[in-house]
Amino acid sequence: MDFLADWLYLIIGILVVGVLAVAGLVVSRRRGAAPTAPAPREVPTGEVPTQIPDQDVTDLDAGAAPAVEAEPAPAAPVLDKPEGTQSRLVRLRQRLAGSQGALGKGLLALLSRDKLDEETWEDLEDTLLTADIGVAPTQELTERLRTRLRVEGSTAADARAVLREELINLVDPTMDRRLAVSGEDGNPGVVLVVGVNGAGKTTSVGKIARILVAEEKQVVLGAADTFRAAAVDQLQTWGERVGVPVIRGAEGSDPASVAFEAVKQGVVENRDVVLVDTAGRLQNKAGLMDELGKVKRVIEKQAPVTEVLLVLDATTGQNGLMQARVFSEAVNVTGIVLTKLDGSAKGGIVVAVQRELGVPVKLVGLGEGPDDLAPFDAEAFVDALLG
Repeated sequence: MDFLADWLYLIIGILVVGVLAVAGLVVSRRRGAAPTAPAPREVPTGEVPTQIPDQDVTDLDAGAAPAVEAEPAPAAPVLDKPEGTQSRLVRLRQRLAGSQGALGKGLLALLSRDKLDEETWEDLEDTLLTADIGVAPTQELTERLRTRLRVEGSTAADARAVLREELINLVDPTMDRRLAVSGEDGNPGVVLVVGVNGAGKTTSVGKIARILVAEEKQVVLGAADTFRAAAVDQLQTWGERVGVPVIRGAEGSDPASVAFEAVKQGVVENRDVVLVDTAGRLQNKAGLMDELGKVKRVIEKQAPVTEVLLVLDATTGQNGLMQARVFSEAVNVTGIVLTKLDGSAKGGIVVAVQRELGVPVKLVGLGEGPDDLAPFDAEAFVDALLG
């Protein structure tokens, strides 16, 4: 019996050892095996997956890049909305009344004296001359005032009415002050802007563009003042603010070629107006005349020049008149842009320059703002003078 018991214990031990060995082998295999990857998520149609599962990488075509989300398109630049003509005229009256009122008040004070003697008329002439009206217009106005007040009376109300009427006549309301920006035979209107550097010429070109854009005209700017890089960059900025293209060339390039390309683009794109900013150098009259003449001749191979605007600084007085003479000899000036009128009590330059050139003041600059350029109105100007 003891023999059988020993064999039974031996067999049980062998079975236990075998079971333990098999169990250990299974555990070791499980520890060395790689973990099973989760099944890929189904991506709904139209959705770009943010991450591609590892097991799908081998399924991609060689060299193919994973899909990425497209960047949003840049927002279109916000363009300025220039002021219309009516709001500009309102500010014309306000600005001129503030800066030019001293002239009108001085004249009214003299004409309202109890006795209009020779000393009074001499003082009135001095006041007009100081305001840059000019000698001939001053003498003409004085004589007309003397005659009318002697006949019609010299009360304060009479004096004001007579002075207003005579000043309006002196400024000449019959002149056509509209900008000639309408071309013929399907061509755009072409406006040359001339003047010395420092008078506000390039700035005036930008402001005129704003006036035309406010009138819903399609405009092209030509940066033909090629010898001043700052002028070209300045004009580029003005154009960008209202969505107007600017044709420019390399610094120092031929101004006539830039003007030609600007008009060419205006013709091809069926634009309404081409504004050309020209060089304002005054080293010598002959050089200026040659350059401006060449620019105009080259432009007119494509379209006639419909307007030549001369930009003058209202504060320069008689020096401004000398500049006006030079430019009028170089090119046929058809209108005047008078800048910085708001900062001067010498509003008489309007009369003097019109008499000198025989052409009207069409636009006046009222300040530094982008829309501080307004169509000139004779009655509004005189009413502002008189307050």
